[in-house]
Amino acid sequence: MKGLIQVYFGNGKGKTTAALGQALRAAGRGKKVLIVQFMKKWDYGELHSIKLIPQITIKTFGTRDFVYKGKVKEIDYQEARKAFTEGVRGVQNGQYDIVIFDELNMAIDFELLDLQQVLDFLEEKSERVEVIITGRNAPQAIIDKADLVTEMCEIKHPYQKGILARIGIEY
Repeated sequence: MKGLIQVYFGNGKGKTTAALGQALRAAGRGKKVLIVQFMKKWDYGELHSIKLIPQITIKTFGTRDFVYKGKVKEIDYQEARKAFTEGVRGVQNGQYDIVIFDELNMAIDFELLDLQQVLDFLEEKSERVEVIITGRNAPQAIIDKADLVTEMCEIKHPYQKGILARIGIEY
């Protein structure tokens, strides 16, 4: 299998969900998947269900605090670097068929990581490993580098009616 680069971005819901669906499909075919989550140290439902699937490993990085663009703390930089290093290691060590960098686009947009460093990694990545990148605000350079790009476009969302995030649906 030739490993491609997939990107799921946009302001609509479903970016992480699409990547998780890809992980589930791959696991069903015996492939090993690593999911590295940036800026997500909360209690998301996928953390519980993925424990039941031995082919999928998930690692979360960040803090429980919300990160605001332009008001980043040193710990946010440190956690983003750790997450990126973990994902790169997962691509390079030959242990995984797919590595998902969940919210990598946001880490770049918030300037927690250097875009050029990510592009250099993508240029040198193993041809054997599929890389999936999610998050709003994908840089044009990432879109250009990718083989598959899907933009999630919000048309309507329950938040617009004042409906807050629901357990098991949004997290």
